[in-house]
Amino acid sequence: MGLSTFIGGVHPYEGKELSSDKPIQVIQPKGELVFPLSQHIGAPAKPLVAKGDTVLAGQKIAEAGGFISANVICSVSGTVKGIEPRLMANGSMVQSIIVENDGEYRTVEGFGQKRDYTALSKQEIRDIVKEAGIVGLGGAGFPTNVKLAPKNEEEIDYVIVNGAECEPYLTSDYRVMLEQPEKVVGGLKVILQLFDKAKGVIGIEENKPEAIRILSELVKDEPRIQVCTLKTKYPQGGERFLIYAVTGGREINSTMLPADAGCIVDNIDTVVSIYNAVCETTPLIRRIITVTGDAIREPRNFEVRLGTNYQELIEAAGGFKEEPEKVLSGGPMMGQALFSYDIPVMKTSSALTCLTKDQVAANAETACIRCGRCVDVCPGRVVPQMLMTAAEHHDLAAFEKLNGMECCECGSCTFICPAHRPLTQAFKEMRKAVMAERKKKA
Repeated sequence: MGLSTFIGGVHPYEGKELSSDKPIQVIQPKGELVFPLSQHIGAPAKPLVAKGDTVLAGQKIAEAGGFISANVICSVSGTVKGIEPRLMANGSMVQSIIVENDGEYRTVEGFGQKRDYTALSKQEIRDIVKEAGIVGLGGAGFPTNVKLAPKNEEEIDYVIVNGAECEPYLTSDYRVMLEQPEKVVGGLKVILQLFDKAKGVIGIEENKPEAIRILSELVKDEPRIQVCTLKTKYPQGGERFLIYAVTGGREINSTMLPADAGCIVDNIDTVVSIYNAVCETTPLIRRIITVTGDAIREPRNFEVRLGTNYQELIEAAGGFKEEPEKVLSGGPMMGQALFSYDIPVMKTSSALTCLTKDQVAANAETACIRCGRCVDVCPGRVVPQMLMTAAEHHDLAAFEKLNGMECCECGSCTFICPAHRPLTQAFKEMRKAVMAERKKKA
């Protein structure tokens, strides 16, 4: 029987050997911490504190600003220095709460207490997840409490834990699976308590045999949980492609949610964060971050408090052994290039990838030779070459007609293109323009 997978995809250099054998190391922040009010999909959070206020670790300092929004929880104790715009990884300036860390890490009452999730109602579990400020930690940042409350709850028959970690260089989820497998399974059990008819599936790519072994052993006596071995291929961890692989062919498009296909999908660290919140009364105040790349002296995986400055992570990894030409927040396929390291770790931060060579800049763009490779690898089953023509003419109508909104911006077409055309970047801008036009009309 073949391994579960999807149609299309590419096989970029993995780069995971740089940090895959490095255990998670806890580091504490040194100076001020920055908590953006918008580090999730949806409305920005609303501040609950003001300049001069004393705050504690685990304290809610901003509340969800709407149905699709998320609370912001302070990760340290200290004093609020102010609320002001700060630079984010995507280049935008976002209103943020600035906290001066007092180094004492005093916590709110009840922080870290054990709790029996089986004694909680479904609504109590969802309320705890909401209060904890948990969002999807795989990149999108969708509020998890909303995801766990689909309108068709009784139709959910799969809860899928995304352990693929297909993005090159990243190994934080892999280390969590090795070091905290009980929390992965425990968090999945919490979610399964919300969906009576669902079975839990932990999807892991075959290039992580030790994680597959550990988790398979852990769930061998769990009738509702199994481990699914996936083919190693990018972007196997993409939500729609993971669903297709695990369920044997269920499909969703850009207008659908996973729940429309009877699925709930959560990233490994999201599931662990659910366990921490529900079973250990600990809200989302930390992230596991991979700091890696051939420019970093000591590639590592860190457990770091939210709000910590990226510069501190670089220093904790020994600094640069060679000045990098490109530094990315995230991995090389979907990460965002940085022009400053004065950026805070947010809920959606996953990695800092530091590369000695900027391979994209080194390859000059040439004319399309119509080889069709971009079509072969596109997991969204669109025709990138035709979409690029629409993008070059800024023809929004043609872009939509060619199903351009089904592009998941994975970068597979750009990676495989022998002409080095910036396909994904163009499609990303076009998708933004289409959504803006739709919003304007609405």
